[in-house]
Amino acid sequence: MRTENGQQGPRYDLSKSKAIALIAQHSVLTFALCALLFALCATAQAQSKIPRVGILFMGGRDQPHLEEFKQGLRERGYSEGKNIILEYRYAEGKYDRLSDLAKEFVNEKVDVIITTSTISAQVARKATRTIPIVMTSGSPVERGLARSLAKPGGNVTGLSALLPELSGKRVELLKEGFPKITRVATLWSPRSSEAVIGLKETEEAARAFALPLHLVKVQTREDIEKAFAALPKANVNAVLVVLSPEVTLNSKIIVDLALKQRLPGMYPTRQFAEEGGLMAYGPLIGDLYRRAAAYVDKILKGAKPEDLPVEQPTKFEFIANLKTANQIGVTIPPNVLARADRVIR
Repeated sequence: MRTENGQQGPRYDLSKSKAIALIAQHSVLTFALCALLFALCATAQAQSKIPRVGILFMGGRDQPHLEEFKQGLRERGYSEGKNIILEYRYAEGKYDRLSDLAKEFVNEKVDVIITTSTISAQVARKATRTIPIVMTSGSPVERGLARSLAKPGGNVTGLSALLPELSGKRVELLKEGFPKITRVATLWSPRSSEAVIGLKETEEAARAFALPLHLVKVQTREDIEKAFAALPKANVNAVLVVLSPEVTLNSKIIVDLALKQRLPGMYPTRQFAEEGGLMAYGPLIGDLYRRAAAYVDKILKGAKPEDLPVEQPTKFEFIANLKTANQIGVTIPPNVLARADRVIR
């Protein structure tokens, strides 16, 4: 290209300009494709992430109600190992292990923690204020884990096993079944908030029936064995057990020692009657576990525990064990048997 004076001017290379433009367009397109692929991968990874639920047990591996929890999950479309992972930790009855086990769940970043008692919920709450905690039973309001049943307000929700009328009903059934009893050995654990509240309600009900109670504190198997060894001198002629993790963990030894002394007993859950206890009245614990699965489902779908009301038991049962009645030589009156939801023969 020449200028007006005939000199050669700078050449403008059109092919080079087009090449630069094409490269720029290619770069933009490549960047856009990479961004899209990254977004798709992130979405796929998020969708493929299998939720993990940690279950913190007070006892050992023999958990009679775990299957009800799994059934509740299955009813909501979950299959263990496929679209949900369940992690199990067992304190084996040792309270000092709970803290380390709860911290394991926090370090593993599980999506939800399930607890089976108030004390384990307290330990889990101390370990985390962000991971949702679902109780299968306990007393969250009384122990400051929830502001109210309707509005928990924190990261703890689930089921409460406390109802004031339960303790009164147990005393009523025991007195109606054995009107001649004069003093009842009442086993309770001062470590358990459920037991502290339950004992107060039991004492109020016993006063209404003019029935003296012989209070016995138990926390370990050794406490239970010592307590029963001392009962003959206490002039008791019946046993009543206040619900707590401690007595549940030692249900079989309690029942066996009561049978050995031929003492009619009233127990807080089905487990005791199935192990040989004379009578039991209380909530269906398995139903609470099944309902806990509904909380897990809601939380995994985006609900916040602070907005999920704490629910109370809705299903109860009275069980009478006639095998035990025959073994200890007592008769349960027909009018009491007629009220039983289940009779073990």
